[in-house]
Amino acid sequence: MQQICLDLEMRVYMGEVILKIENGTKKFKNELIFQNVSMEFEKGNSYGFVGPNGCGKSVFFKTLCGYSLLTEGQVIYRGKIIGKEQDFIDDAGIVIEEPEFINSLSGLENLKILAEIQKKISEAEIIEVLKQFDLYEDRNKKVGKYSVGMKQKLRLAQAVMEKPQVLILDEPMNGLDKKSVKKVEDILKAFVENGGTLLMTSHIEQQVEACCKIVYEIDGGEILRVTD
Repeated sequence: MQQICLDLEMRVYMGEVILKIENGTKKFKNELIFQNVSMEFEKGNSYGFVGPNGCGKSVFFKTLCGYSLLTEGQVIYRGKIIGKEQDFIDDAGIVIEEPEFINSLSGLENLKILAEIQKKISEAEIIEVLKQFDLYEDRNKKVGKYSVGMKQKLRLAQAVMEKPQVLILDEPMNGLDKKSVKKVEDILKAFVENGGTLLMTSHIEQQVEACCKIVYEIDGGEILRVTD
């Protein structure tokens, strides 16, 4: 994994800050992944991180979610320190690591089981999300028979189905064909237009720029440019 040294204070915007990282540093033993990161992410805004595989984007996102704790600094989500005042960010749709879908059950059955955890949505609402992602016709097919692209769309459906305030998506277009990429882009843009906060990564710059107003390009341990 390449080293990332991000020493950046993101410019202040007028909207409500929902998530921020303050002086964040992450190390694995003696390997420095990133250092002194300070960023704020606003409600109703979209942020993209583009860079080659292995540059540290996924590790950075895991620290934002609470899946991996910072070595130094802190992540604050809606006023609470992650890892101290709460374990993980809540009310967020996250795609970083592959969820453990049950291959012997259908796509609909898998989402119903996940929805039972918080009991926020009905089966009818789950079906509407499956329609959004063009999975309705395959809703009763066992996930073990899904293609790579269908499984990726199911992951994204799981992330958005409970109408979260924040989406944190690591390489959300992986495995999707051109038609599906356009569909997902439209869904993500609509999410932001309706007041959601989007953070996403990709190794393909065009995918990030299609969905995000603010783009960070990371390569060889440096941020090469910031667009907004």
